[in-house]
Amino acid sequence: MQILSTKAAMTTRSLTPAGSAGLATYGLRLSFRQIFFAALALLFGLGEAAGARPLRIVALGDSLTAGYGLAADAAFPVRLQAALKAKGFDVEIVNGGVSGDTSADLLARLDWTLGDGADAAIVEIGANDMLRGLDPAQTAKNIDAILARLRERGIPFLIAGMRAAPNLGGPYAASFEPLYRELAKKYDAPLYPFFLEGVAGHPDLQLPDGLHPNPRGVDAMVAGILPAIVAWLDGLKKK
Repeated sequence: MQILSTKAAMTTRSLTPAGSAGLATYGLRLSFRQIFFAALALLFGLGEAAGARPLRIVALGDSLTAGYGLAADAAFPVRLQAALKAKGFDVEIVNGGVSGDTSADLLARLDWTLGDGADAAIVEIGANDMLRGLDPAQTAKNIDAILARLRERGIPFLIAGMRAAPNLGGPYAASFEPLYRELAKKYDAPLYPFFLEGVAGHPDLQLPDGLHPNPRGVDAMVAGILPAIVAWLDGLKKK
């Protein structure tokens, strides 16, 4: 099942005739208000005048990132943001996960998902390719294109890898699993080898479907990947 979210935008505009006295008076009052509140911001440290905005990290992925079957505040990006803030990082983790996405789906929506303000990205994709038995060579090609586009846009990234389900057999796993390591090497990017480390195979940390993490499972995932992300962010600070 694919879960998509949309936001409706509302635009308002003044219908006061141009050049009217009322418009001129309102504009003058507004300018003084803007100056007043700008002064307050400088004095009390409000807004961006007091410091840099949070580092905006877009978590790109499928249902494992989106938080399939969970309350919004239990999804991986939300829990990761809380964990990083507890360690003193000023970050905003944007949930760019869509349930059901394959690597081809993520590639198709990449630019729209990133928007204009992404400072960094976590790339978690490929589980649905694997579950559908898609050709690992095509999965590698799609993820390669995703990483190339991030590199072109100057957005640093961390790769979260995936393992093949045992029922797909050894030959499939031998083709699928190394693609993450090879792409991390190609782009000299940090790799967290298995996004579901410590959760896969543990029913107490999974939803009844045996595939997705429950809230405790998400916390276990965050705890597992956190050292790699902290090291990555510390490295970005030095560049």
